[in-house]
Amino acid sequence: MKNKIVLFGAVGLTLAFVGLRSAQSNEAPHPVEVRPSTVKPFPIPENLDFAGEALPLAEADVKEKLDREMLVNSYWQSNNLLMLKRSAKFFPIIEPILAKNGIPEDFKYLSLIESGLQNVVSPAGASGYWQIMKSTGLENGLEINKEVDERYHIEKSTQVACTYLKEAYERFGNWTLAAASYNMGMAGTARRLNEQGVDSYYDLLLNTETARYVYRIAAVKHIHENLADFGYVYHQDQGYSFPKMDTILVNTSVADWVSWAKSQGVTYKTLRTYNPWIQSQQLSNSTNKAYQIWVPSK
Repeated sequence: MKNKIVLFGAVGLTLAFVGLRSAQSNEAPHPVEVRPSTVKPFPIPENLDFAGEALPLAEADVKEKLDREMLVNSYWQSNNLLMLKRSAKFFPIIEPILAKNGIPEDFKYLSLIESGLQNVVSPAGASGYWQIMKSTGLENGLEINKEVDERYHIEKSTQVACTYLKEAYERFGNWTLAAASYNMGMAGTARRLNEQGVDSYYDLLLNTETARYVYRIAAVKHIHENLADFGYVYHQDQGYSFPKMDTILVNTSVADWVSWAKSQGVTYKTLRTYNPWIQSQQLSNSTNKAYQIWVPSK
């Protein structure tokens, strides 16, 4: 019996030793794991501008804030790719409206960071591609009610954004502050400038959202204009697009958009997809206003 105990003990030690060796071998790094990491910081550009106005990158805090937005946005790959794909769909509509109004093309990136070019609603009630508040929309001629909300109309909402930005530029004298005021309002921006006795966005102490706002726009612009430098493999033909569209004029009431859509050979879902400003299944239209309806060509 004593010999058996010694034998079992020796076998146990041998198994334990083999198990330890096995465990150690399993902990050896896999060949993939010893490759150089591709998670890395990116160089801050020596020069970067927004709407033709240079960021003062010689200032340490400006450089650090830009670096934060470059890192956050460059490594949020899924969101960036979706924004790129949606940009291919909507920028061709937005860019000519900006140009017609004398607004720098860089402001297309403002719509991108505001909504991701989706018809979303903020906690404060700002809606649509350009995140327009109801009061601002109404003041600028948009129709907003239970049946129609033109904040979701890509062309009309872009025009309202242009009107606001032109007024802000006239008030503040530069596009950077005009952009910041789009986030916190012209009155709020003017108040902060007066309180702090400065005239530059980059010299203002602001709430977290507005303090990051222009940096985020500039970072997204820089990333999207230099995709390869940030490791993105993206081809322009991979973006989303609108099908060829017919425009149908409607200047009467519509008792039922579902039936109307069927009469045009499309589904109600298709109608609402390409005309998201339609907000209900009917249209009263007591004033016989003319609405342009987008329907995919047959």
